[in-house]
Formats: sequence, structure tokens, C-alpha cells
Amino acid sequence: MKHAYVFPGQGSQFPGMGKEHYTNSAFAKKLFEQANEILGFRISDIMFEGSEEDLKQTKVTQPAVFLHSVIAFRSIDPSSGSGSKPDMVAGHSLGEFSALVANGTLSFESALSLVAVRANAMQKACEMNPSTMAAVLALADDKVESICKEVQDETGEIVVPANYNCPGQLVISGSVRGIDIACERMKAAGAKRALVLPVGGAFHSPLMEPAKEELQAAIEATTFHTPASAVYQNVAAKAIMDKEEIKQNLIDQLTGAVRWTQSVQAMIADGASKFTEAGPGKVLQGLVLKIDKTMQTEGVS
Repeated sequence: MKHAYVFPGQGSQFPGMGKEHYTNSAFAKKLFEQANEILGFRISDIMFEGSEEDLKQTKVTQPAVFLHSVIAFRSIDPSSGSGSKPDMVAGHSLGEFSALVANGTLSFESALSLVAVRANAMQKACEMNPSTMAAVLALADDKVESICKEVQDETGEIVVPANYNCPGQLVISGSVRGIDIACERMKAAGAKRALVLPVGGAFHSPLMEPAKEELQAAIEATTFHTPASAVYQNVAAKAIMDKEEIKQNLIDQLTGAVRWTQSVQAMIADGASKFTEAGPGKVLQGLVLKIDKTMQTEGVS
């Protein structure tokens, strides 16, 4: 049976994250200082001393979660300099970049530079178009999809399924008006909850198109290596080993849905029996167990 490593995305950050690693580990301290240099500001100071509000800024959150996740992964076997050897990897949204470092597709430096471009581009896209996301609970995926389409067709507002997190939990993304209308219809259709989330914009929707163009240019200028193990990417939800395909999927992910349920199901179908979440929080462990309660899960933070 196979051991899968999974990496969290935006939303798993917390004040003080990584401070213990920095204090107690020479290799972690080196990576933090390297990150400060690449980013051009001391992200370590914001992670260790900043408030929740400081950490919520997309341009801070994304590199902070990425950095914490890579350090957590490499702390499993620091003597190797690259962490454990996963049989397969996946990351939720931003976490896909951490996953690509774990399986050798991207160097730490290249991935962090791409994360910085992605975060800044997404923040700019959010500022251009007031938009949001909402979690829909206990409503069938096909019903959520059909309501999103109805609202779009009737109003012209953008509303799309964005994160297929686990059965009975689907996050939708779009314009503020579109999401408000969709939430009312989701509740009328029997959703247990349809709750607008405290996020800066409509991630994984067509409203991220301006950010996609910027990220594409950066990805095309970055060296990608043949991975040591398969990555199950958000938009494809299947094992990918081809580096050109990996690049395209990373670009498409900004405006496409995070098919997390389907990705985990594909990993299990391909032999995964143990999932290790590397990074802050325990969100992905919980989602894996909601997808298949027979799985063994653990966290490294």
C-alpha cells in the first residue's frame, strides 16, 4: 500500500507559525532566511509576531503557508535535505506548489518565487473585482452545480463551483451579488448551510483571469523537472508525471475548480492507504477521513 503526502492551502495559517522550527532547527532557519531574501521582506517576522489580520493578506498568507509546509515536510528527514520520499503527492490549491517541491518537480527557490507572483497577482485581481466565496453544506454536488449555472444564466453574474472539499461540502466562488443570490437558492433547495466566507475574492473562478495571465508568464520562465512521484493535481484529479502537463494544470488551477474529493478518491484507487498532511493545521486530514473513513491519517506541522 502507498503513502500519500498532502499539503494545505490558504486558510490554515496561524500567528506564531514556524517559530519553533526557526528556533530549534538549523535547516529551517536557513530556509526562512532564504525566503526573506527571495520575497524581499521578512516574512518570518510576520509569521512569528504578526496578528491574524496581518497573516490574512493573500500576498503574506500564500508564501507563509508554503514555507511552513515545505519545512514541515523536510523536518521528517532533515538529514536528506529534501524530506521523506512520498509515493504520491497532492496539494489543496496553493498546497500544490508545496507538493511539487516534495516530489522534486520544482526547487524550493523556484516554487517560492512562483507562489509570490501568484499571491500578488491574485491580490490585484481581488482588488479589481469585488467578489467572494461561500461554503455550501449538505447539498449534492450536481444540485450545487445546477444552481450556479441557473444564477449565471439568469443574472449574468459569475458563480461557479470552486472547491470540491469532501462529499457534502462544496465551496462556490463569484461576484458578491451572484454569491448572495446563489446562497439563498442553495438554502431553499435544502442546503444545511450556505455561508459566505471571509475571503478577499473569488478564487478558482473566471474572475482570476488577470492573475492567470501573470502566473502563466512566470511558470513558462521557470525550470520544471521530471517528478520523482506522481502529483494528483486539482484540475485533473488523476496521477500526473509529465512536467509540461503539470505546468498547464498549475496555470489552469487559478480559474478552475479544486477537485479535492476526486483527487483523494483517485489516490485511494491507485493504492494510497496512509495520508500525511505536512503544514499548518489538520484540515486535510479531516477531509480525507470524510472522503474515506478507513484511511490512516497523520499530520506533521
